[in-house]
Amino acid sequence: MRNPARAAVIVDAVRTPIGRGHAEKGMFRDIHPADLLGRTFVEVISRAGVDASEVENVIAGCAHQVAQQASGITRTAWLMKGLPIEAGATTVDVRCGSGQQAVNYAALSIEAGINDVVVAGGVEHMGRVGFRANEGAQATYGAAFPPELFAHYPIVAQGEGAEMICDQWAIPRADLDAYAVRSNQLAHAAITAGAFRREILPIDTDAGVMTADQGIRPETSLDTLAGLKPAFRESGRLTAGNSSQMSDGAAALLLMSDEKAAALGATPRARVIDQVVIGVDPVSMLTGPIPSTRRLLERNGLTIADIDAFEVNEAFASVVLAWERELKPDMDRVNQRGGAIALGHPLGSTGARLMTTLLHILEDSDGELGIVTMCCGGGVGTATLIQRI
Repeated sequence: MRNPARAAVIVDAVRTPIGRGHAEKGMFRDIHPADLLGRTFVEVISRAGVDASEVENVIAGCAHQVAQQASGITRTAWLMKGLPIEAGATTVDVRCGSGQQAVNYAALSIEAGINDVVVAGGVEHMGRVGFRANEGAQATYGAAFPPELFAHYPIVAQGEGAEMICDQWAIPRADLDAYAVRSNQLAHAAITAGAFRREILPIDTDAGVMTADQGIRPETSLDTLAGLKPAFRESGRLTAGNSSQMSDGAAALLLMSDEKAAALGATPRARVIDQVVIGVDPVSMLTGPIPSTRRLLERNGLTIADIDAFEVNEAFASVVLAWERELKPDMDRVNQRGGAIALGHPLGSTGARLMTTLLHILEDSDGELGIVTMCCGGGVGTATLIQRI
């Protein structure tokens, strides 16, 4: 396996519960996105028992950097909590992989000797800054995709890209719905067993203290899903029930060099072994987890059976099922506590949330190696390999 001169270790990780991305029904509807992210910054430092002045850099992901999530939300979130002004701040946009790439960049800066202590994470408040806010900004100031792009690639919406995956791998609607039921059942079982308790930061709201993810639908069944209409294509297979939910949430991890952790008396919980970012067809766009997982395994001399736990983002059920058909993993090791179909998908936060959940799964199951992999808009796949210490 890859062995950099300086190891980047994860000392702590925390996330908020995931709220529904709804302006009226979302449990975080009255909380500013920077506030949500800032709370995770404060908590992850507090849990690690280190002084905030040790943090040299803060990196967070956010996919829709407009309106309340504009103007460097990472820096805003840090400063509004009264944290030291000396820490640098960067906001990352790799679409759905933004939070994961924030963690990856933090690990790289530590391995390179640029930083010793970095907070990494992500946020998305889709109840306040959702797709409509982004579309509204483009309507006013111009489209994100110029004509030259379409001259090369007939770009489509992500939902249609996910339908193309169904076509390519011949994935029937019944399989997609069965996977969605699985996600909700596993998430509900995890909540019932208290499996998320250690990783979740309770959030005070006007309606009370929120401690659990809002989007889980334990009553989901094949019968209820079968009655849903296709969401993206008139005769399509993907619906609101077998696709991820629009959500609000934030997550943060504290990373250090192994030497700095020892000097501060902090206990490393995992090591970032390797990471990849791979481009794929930008039209179907969501197949990135397949080659990124393969490359990560190949260059570290591993097989799919060597990995104890996978977190494969459930942007759409077809993404995970195509990945399954190609990699042929033991599905008992995949998304063991449900995924974005049940829990929700606050875009810029999800990668950091997946890293947080993976860390806790490895600890709870006495596992050693874990992989997070995600599909990202624009045709990008991300993957990170961590090793529990």
